[in-house]
Formats: sequence, structure tokens, C-alpha cells
Amino acid sequence: MNQPDAYIWEQHIPGGCHWSGIVRRGTTLRLVDMTGGANAAVLFFNQEEKLERYNMADTLKSQHTFRLTKGHACHSDMGRIFCCITEDTSGWNDTVCGMSDADLIRRKYGTGRYQELRNEMFRSGLDGMLIELAKWGLGMRDVVSNINFFSKVTANSSGELTFHPGNSKAGDYVDLSFEMDTLMVLSAAPHPLDPAEAYKPGAVNMAAFMTPSSAVTQCTRISENLRALQNTQRLYACHGGAV
Repeated sequence: MNQPDAYIWEQHIPGGCHWSGIVRRGTTLRLVDMTGGANAAVLFFNQEEKLERYNMADTLKSQHTFRLTKGHACHSDMGRIFCCITEDTSGWNDTVCGMSDADLIRRKYGTGRYQELRNEMFRSGLDGMLIELAKWGLGMRDVVSNINFFSKVTANSSGELTFHPGNSKAGDYVDLSFEMDTLMVLSAAPHPLDPAEAYKPGAVNMAAFMTPSSAVTQCTRISENLRALQNTQRLYACHGGAV
């Protein structure tokens, strides 16, 4: 693992649990698959104006891609960039499959209630996301197409989707280098297409550090990313902040 000089903060997310918080521009957040086979469903919002949020369609079409990996950026619906993916040892992050809901979890894994299992209860990706969104005055209408970090899903010529178990190994990580002050929401429940018969979602660790000066260079090789980065810089220039 490419180890930064120092972490600003760290947070451990047990499998099935969830988290939200503000990640400041100039900060890189490292997501680590702790056990292998983890799935981190993530949404991004502009911390200052939460009506601006991650846009899957713009992200994919502007970069001519179906997956996200190193060198790609996560675009907002206002033509700006939340973050660039500056490292990715798993090599593939799903962009189209959404999150599991309570009905899907019950059909696939049965019922695992808090009364019997306590913190090992069966949680869905959507329930975790909604719990975190509520902390920021957001709700179901703010749930848009998310990114599933560490999960690989491919499509054949007929459009049929295939989930690839074992895409991410224990210790694999993704670095997200933020260009915007961002509300990030994460839910670590199983991917909706994961064929595993037992409910055993993987844990995710997060660690923040200062972004190296040349980290986003690879993202700017895509012309649409360069233009979106300039839009993001103008947002803060208008506010009197440093660019």
C-alpha cells in the first residue's frame, strides 16, 4: 500500500453499517476493503448547496466509461467535480446497480433482527443511506444513482449484468482526492447482485490525508474533466477562497 506521511483522521465502518461526513477540498480519502468482497455504496453532495449532487449519467458519458477507476472523476449535476480517483487497486467500481433494499435483503438472506443479533442485524444499503441522509435534512428524494466502490459488474451485448465475486481483495483501496467541500454518505451493506448465500458484508476503513500536489494530473488528461475542474475552481474563486 502506498502509505501517506500522516493521516488526518480514520474511521472504521463495520460490514452492514453506514457513515456520513464532510470531506474538505484538498483532502484525499482512502477507502480500504478490510476483509475482501466489501461493497461501499456512496453518494456525494455539495456541502454548501445540497441540491448539487453526484450525477451518474454525466460522470459516465463525459468520460466514455461504464466503470470508474484510477484516472476518472466523479461529476456533479452542475458540471463540477467532487473528487478524482487517484489510486485504485481493485480496478473496477460499479456505477449502475444501485443499492439493496429491505425486501431484497429479506428475500436473499432471511430476517436478521436487532432483537436477536444486535449490531450483526441484517441491514440494507438503502436503509443505511436513508439513516445518514436524515442527519443532514435529506431523504428518499435525494437518493440518486450511486457508486458501489470495490464491486465489479459487467454487461454483455444483450445488456445482461453479471456480478464478479472476489473482485476486491482484503487490503485493496481506492483514493478519492476531493476538489469540492463534499458531504459524502456511505453504506457498507451487500451489493444488490452479490450471489453470496449468507449475509456477511465486508468492513470498510476510511483514512483522510492531504492530497499530494500532482495527484489529480491523470484525471485532467480527459478534456471534460479538465473543464469540470475549472468550473469547480471558479466556484471557490467567486466565494473569495483560494483556488
